[in-house]
Amino acid sequence: MIRWISAVSRRFARVDRKGRSAVTSTLATLGICFGVMTLTVVMSVMNGFQMSFIDAILEVSSYHLRAVEVPVELEAELKSACENEKRITACVPFYEAQALMTGVKGGALAVNVRAADEAIYYEDEGFQKELNMLSGCFDFSEPDSIILGSTLARNLGVRVGNEVNLLVMSGGSDVGLFSSDRIFTVRGIFTTGYGEINNSYAFVGTDSAEKYFGTSAKKIWGIKLKKYDDDLKTVSLLKKKIPELNIVSWRSFNRTFFGALRIEKNMLLLLVALIFVVVAINIYNGMRRLVFERRTEIAVLSALGARKSGIKAIFIMRGFITGTAGAFTGVILGLIISLNTDVVFTLAAKLMYAVQYLVTALTDRANLQYVQVNSSYNLYASIPARVFPGEVVAITLFGILSPLIASWAASRNVLKMTVSEVLHNE
Repeated sequence: MIRWISAVSRRFARVDRKGRSAVTSTLATLGICFGVMTLTVVMSVMNGFQMSFIDAILEVSSYHLRAVEVPVELEAELKSACENEKRITACVPFYEAQALMTGVKGGALAVNVRAADEAIYYEDEGFQKELNMLSGCFDFSEPDSIILGSTLARNLGVRVGNEVNLLVMSGGSDVGLFSSDRIFTVRGIFTTGYGEINNSYAFVGTDSAEKYFGTSAKKIWGIKLKKYDDDLKTVSLLKKKIPELNIVSWRSFNRTFFGALRIEKNMLLLLVALIFVVVAINIYNGMRRLVFERRTEIAVLSALGARKSGIKAIFIMRGFITGTAGAFTGVILGLIISLNTDVVFTLAAKLMYAVQYLVTALTDRANLQYVQVNSSYNLYASIPARVFPGEVVAITLFGILSPLIASWAASRNVLKMTVSEVLHNE
């Protein structure tokens, strides 16, 4: 049955290589191709743009999991459980406090001060990857050393070697709210992919936490995972081993921000996916015309014993071939562009510059000196595209299904006229 359907479908395709049917088929294939290609590139660039924020937050700020209020007698057991779990890559303790910091320029800025061992920079690969040192080094070997975010350092007017003061600091009853003696020396300045961290984060050593944070400062254990979406499974496993643990997932941190990113991505996906709706409508209209043009052949096939479902399958096969050819071609082109966005945007910048230069040379040569390469393309080229295989598969399937559904809808009325009426009209 399938061989017969395929043979008749190919026969119809060979006959339809000329004329309006051929144009309709070609445009439909190109529409699917460009739709899949555009959606693949847009989603890859959007993933890279969003994940630069998310990775910085998870690797530097919130961690994938946090174990809070861990009793001292369970700390060794927690560390051992994390070392023996394959999903976990790091488990480090730290302290946090909020403060108002003053610098050379005067004034005060709100900062989140995190106290941790300097080993986290060298042992935690994710932390080191996301936190890039612009000047100085991540070193707390000297007492009262501090590492500042780049925007925070610029707003305070300080550089490596300058001093800052934690004028106001949150803490327990044994911590002075106001003090002019909490003087720290800047040993390094860092930057991340998330501006909020650059603007409000500072790191100090654990000895500074013992000295300034007070005895009531709570120790927090930050846990890193190989895959951030394994958080719920890892929480369940750790709680089975240590039921007393209070573990919080990254999903609880920055929930509003992550939700906004998800909505932005879904809305963009919906808008670009409208391309497939337009293509599906065109395929539906083209297939209906094709069914009408082939009414004589359909009547003959029916008279020879072909079932209505088999005749429908001939046109559905055409839609499937159109969708498959367009989708796979579009995916290949989309992946090539996504993996080479820097090259594509650089070439686009040069092309636009050449066009502007040519038009200006022909119309107003006096203004040639003002023609420059658009710097916006350099910004676009710096965005690292990130391809998620699951999304690529979903886009491909959607590109195949849209013409398939349109062809099925168009073939429903394939035999509204009787065989005798069609042959009589002919």
